[in-house]
Amino acid sequence: MINSRPVEITNTAAKAQCFRLLTALEEAGDYFNILAPAARVHQLRWDHGKNIITRRVRETNAQGHPHYVARYILLPGAWEAQR
Repeated sequence: MINSRPVEITNTAAKAQCFRLLTALEEAGDYFNILAPAARVHQLRWDHGKNIITRRVRETNAQGHPHYVARYILLPGAWEAQR
């Protein structure tokens, strides 16, 4: 359950899985209360050795303005510092 909204977890149909994933992604910021994801990713990399890469992607906001956002991807293995 995310934000008091029940989610049918036993339904393994692709459509149901997509709905659960989309719901989790849309509500993750509020649900997990992460105000500065970039800082937490940095901390996970440097302090905990997590192999997280950043991809900058161009998106358009609700007002139609293009801008860049970061997408974080957790990979297997340890982070190798690249400074």
